[in-house]
Amino acid sequence: MTVTATSTPPPAAPKVSGGKGGHKRFSFPVILLIIAGGLLALSAVRAITGAQDVTSAGQISAALAMAVPIGLAGLGGLWSERAGVVNIGLEGMMILGTFFGAWAGWQTNPWIGVLAGVVGGMLGGLLHAFATVTFGVDHIISGIAINILALGFTTYFAKLWFNSGEAAAKGGSPKQSPPAEEITTVSVPGLSDWLHSIETHHWFFISDVAGILGGLVTNVSLLTLVAVALFIATFFVLWKTSFGLRLRSCGENPIASESLGVNVYFYKYIAVIASGGLAGLGGAFLSLVTSHIYNEGQTGGRGYIGLAAMIFGNWRPGGLAMGAGLFGFSDALQLRNGGESVHALLLLLVVMLAGLAGWKIYRKSYVPGVISAAIAAVVLVWYLGTDTVPTEFVSATPYIVTLLVLSLSAQRLRMPKADGMRYRKGQGK
Repeated sequence: MTVTATSTPPPAAPKVSGGKGGHKRFSFPVILLIIAGGLLALSAVRAITGAQDVTSAGQISAALAMAVPIGLAGLGGLWSERAGVVNIGLEGMMILGTFFGAWAGWQTNPWIGVLAGVVGGMLGGLLHAFATVTFGVDHIISGIAINILALGFTTYFAKLWFNSGEAAAKGGSPKQSPPAEEITTVSVPGLSDWLHSIETHHWFFISDVAGILGGLVTNVSLLTLVAVALFIATFFVLWKTSFGLRLRSCGENPIASESLGVNVYFYKYIAVIASGGLAGLGGAFLSLVTSHIYNEGQTGGRGYIGLAAMIFGNWRPGGLAMGAGLFGFSDALQLRNGGESVHALLLLLVVMLAGLAGWKIYRKSYVPGVISAAIAAVVLVWYLGTDTVPTEFVSATPYIVTLLVLSLSAQRLRMPKADGMRYRKGQGK
């Protein structure tokens, strides 16, 4: 008697989120109302505390500059994870971008440096794809290995290339490169000055909006505009084209995708290499726009924060942009000696935690509600008993915000179903 071999059929295609049984997405008017509510809260905090820098054009301009590399790293993570590959190596790819961007930038021009930074990041992405897609190495292990390799590589070659000859004569050292030329910045003529004049009146809400808009249209680097264009292009490519549909299907159900004729390996490679290029671009931004030189340890964990921004944004470009803006804002506080501003924002945190506590108790989640209320009370006592925040706490603000945001948003997240899973060619046959 002949026994017919059977195999487990491919899993059914996953349901699309956003419909029945999925996570409900906010409509555009609701998003606008949330943004308006946030602006009103910031205006109230500024008016009550007198911390004028909270919504000043300078603060917003610095926040934008800090948000771009975080956002680009997160955008790289989005490409990779939408194809099913976890990319913990974003930090290492950013390090490669800072190094190669500065190395090429000081010798030629900053735009060649930007291209070199992208290529450096893509090499890191190619290595990650080779390990995870072709050889099936655990994604976390491969990413950590790339972070270690990138740090060791740049440390060694910085000593070799920046500490002798012409580089040393122009200010290079074992830990930094010679300075590169500045990338052009642009402002909107007339509008910048008009918004600044409104901001100086310190009117409630109106001056705050003027300060925020002023920071977005004054002395903006051309590379920032490129980053904005990449966010728009990512949404269009991944959600509005057949290429993007195939790529996302590899992150949701690669076995079903293969059975339909999709070359899963090809799309995973493209996504992870693009991921490295975007992270490398974020690194080049740090070395060519933020500081004009390469510095050892320059990324400061922004690759990991970019990954957190991507998770906060629920693996979508719009939410990622909001998360990057939030982390960039908190990062900018330490650059502007923001002890007074962080102290003022403690009051906003009290209101948010109190609101969260009320909501949890209303939904009969008593334990989280009580915990939120207790934390709100502690923060309120801290606010009332102090006039400023220690410098050490201000420096840690971006990382504290990262932990808070991830802990508060964890319940609404929906990652790609096959994200991080090992896939071998032929499973769909």
